[in-house]
Amino acid sequence: MAKGAHEMFSLPSSTLRLGISSLRARARRGATDPRRMQRVADTCRRLLSERGEANSIAIAAHLQRELLALPPEQLVGFFELLEQQFGPDPEEVLQAAQRYAEAPTAEHLIRLTTAAEPPRQELLRRLNRAPGGTAAIVALRRVLLTLLPKRPDLAAVEADFQHLLSSWFNAGFLQMEQMDWRSPAELLERIIEHEAVHEIAGWTDLRRRLQPDRRCFAFFHPQLPGEPLIFVEVALVPDMPGAIGPLIDPASPPLAPRHFKVATFYSISNCQPGLKGVSLGNFLIKRVAEHLHRELPQLRTFCTLSPIPGFTAWLRQPHDWASGAAKPRLRERLQRADAALRERFGAELTGMPGDFTPDAAPPELRDAIELLAHYYLAHESVTPRGDPVARFHLGNGARLERINWAADTGRKGLKQSLGLMVNYLYDLGEVEERHDRFVHGEVVCSKRIAQRL
Repeated sequence: MAKGAHEMFSLPSSTLRLGISSLRARARRGATDPRRMQRVADTCRRLLSERGEANSIAIAAHLQRELLALPPEQLVGFFELLEQQFGPDPEEVLQAAQRYAEAPTAEHLIRLTTAAEPPRQELLRRLNRAPGGTAAIVALRRVLLTLLPKRPDLAAVEADFQHLLSSWFNAGFLQMEQMDWRSPAELLERIIEHEAVHEIAGWTDLRRRLQPDRRCFAFFHPQLPGEPLIFVEVALVPDMPGAIGPLIDPASPPLAPRHFKVATFYSISNCQPGLKGVSLGNFLIKRVAEHLHRELPQLRTFCTLSPIPGFTAWLRQPHDWASGAAKPRLRERLQRADAALRERFGAELTGMPGDFTPDAAPPELRDAIELLAHYYLAHESVTPRGDPVARFHLGNGARLERINWAADTGRKGLKQSLGLMVNYLYDLGEVEERHDRFVHGEVVCSKRIAQRL
């Protein structure tokens, strides 16, 4: 297991945090203990075969304790057990599929889907019945995700975890709450801890982000009380912002409500790594926008101020501009822009960002960087090479609105995107159409973006 994996099995539920200390105390390096894993396997089979609900809950709780007692590096043995002994019966699936192919009746379809469902899904459902079961499954998946790069054979197990968690954490089950300075201190500490985009430098910084012109909303699940799943931070401002500094400046004076014209989503952070890949953020942004529109009818614009975390990494990749999909004139401009960057930062762009200062950049270098950024976001976003933040917002139905120069001149902003940030525009009446267009390979851009290309 990867270094530090013992910390990845930290259960998000406060009722289970007591168990984590015992798990860490037992952690040690070594191969999977066959006798211990046999006990786990026996408990799994008992849980699947038990028909009485009361006994089932008791066995599920016992299995949860057994898993907590496993040294984290031995949890791989549990996932191997799920993969090898609790998968579907291939012969039974084949027979059911043949019967359905010969006579596609409802009865045969039900038998096929029943045969194809791995028993480990039902095992996880029953484990979920125990107190703290949902938190335990989220924590288990967090560990499983760290194993996948070196254990692709566990991909089917991971697919079952994601399938179940996507159902259990459906947006219809989630509760949206607004965080403010009166929220419990423990909850506010979680916000500081999990802020992943723009670090919160202590309580004074957080307090400014919770003033009336700043909002913070989070999703919660009934089975994880007091544990935010994901939260978004919003700035209520007069105009679409072009830089992050004024939005997160703890010394900035709060604005009066009469100045609230634009709601800007400037940070979204996932608090539960075990829920990676489960759709949460897209629903949260839309629900927050609808809530703010009802509360503040004067708001006319909903946008983001977003980083471009994949930009400089993409620039360093080899590009064959001469044979790309862009039109000939654009290809020539991209070639010249790429050459300008390599003249400034070296042939392999290893000197990027180095001593780069956006405000001091000559006009030709700025033009080159902006052109490449426009192409990256407008053309590459529909491909696997696209920026992850761009793919999230564009796939969520937003429009690529504006690219901002010198918007984030901090170390992280320069390293990731040479200081550029993006505004994505959310038009609540058009998000579905724009989502559909993105799915079909089109990035919806503003006129100012289109004119640059």
